[in-house]
Amino acid sequence: MIRIYISPSCSSCRKVLKWFDEEKIPYVKKNIFVHTLSEEELKDILIKSENGTEDIISTRSKIIKENNIDIDSMTLKELLRFIQANPSILRRPIIVGERQIQVGYNSEEIRVFIPHERRMAEWACKNRECPVYNSGLCPKNKTKI
Repeated sequence: MIRIYISPSCSSCRKVLKWFDEEKIPYVKKNIFVHTLSEEELKDILIKSENGTEDIISTRSKIIKENNIDIDSMTLKELLRFIQANPSILRRPIIVGERQIQVGYNSEEIRVFIPHERRMAEWACKNRECPVYNSGLCPKNKTKI
């Protein structure tokens, strides 16, 4: 199941939720200010991120700047506790799938969360190799091809 970590005031978060709803892709929404991320959730996010903390932590956040926090000098345990105590340092939204994460809203990259079978069907439909092409309707949205 896809997990989406959000904050209510985040416009990118609202775009992501709207996209998932429109695409009818199931997800679990977690408000980072209400739901304290567990160590397991944070480790999962860090493992899946390409650049580790660079991808998920905003070093420009008020807490980090004002307190001159050096994320790189922290042990993993210290880092996880710091994030749990200060969720506002996280970039948002964070979308977590089975093998990948995406931070922020990117209209092209978000398509990786469309199930593979559906992406293949859409590709086949666009390339007129769809088994129902001769019916003249796209199976995704029932519009005329």
